[in-house]
Amino acid sequence: MKEQIVIMPKGQKILATLGENLKLARLRRKLGTEQIAERAGISRKTLWQIEKGVPSVAMGAYFQVLFAMGLEKDFLKLAADDEFGRKLQDAGLITKERAPKRNKN
Repeated sequence: MKEQIVIMPKGQKILATLGENLKLARLRRKLGTEQIAERAGISRKTLWQIEKGVPSVAMGAYFQVLFAMGLEKDFLKLAADDEFGRKLQDAGLITKERAPKRNKN
């Protein structure tokens, strides 16, 4: 039996939006579910789950759908601008000066 992934409501909304964005991209290209599923190497059911934002779908399947539509470089935008992380890193750059090493003579 597959393990159930628990996603908080805010995260579920984000996944649903991602799925909707992928569906809209497919429709703009006038591509059917069968075409994208075949190009991505996934089933139509998996594509349907991706377009609904189902959290149990593997990240690789999302990437394959992006690739099938020529949007694979969008994958690199995930967490690309980690502003908060950079602020934390910068705050940690001010460190105490270490004492010089002692000679073991």
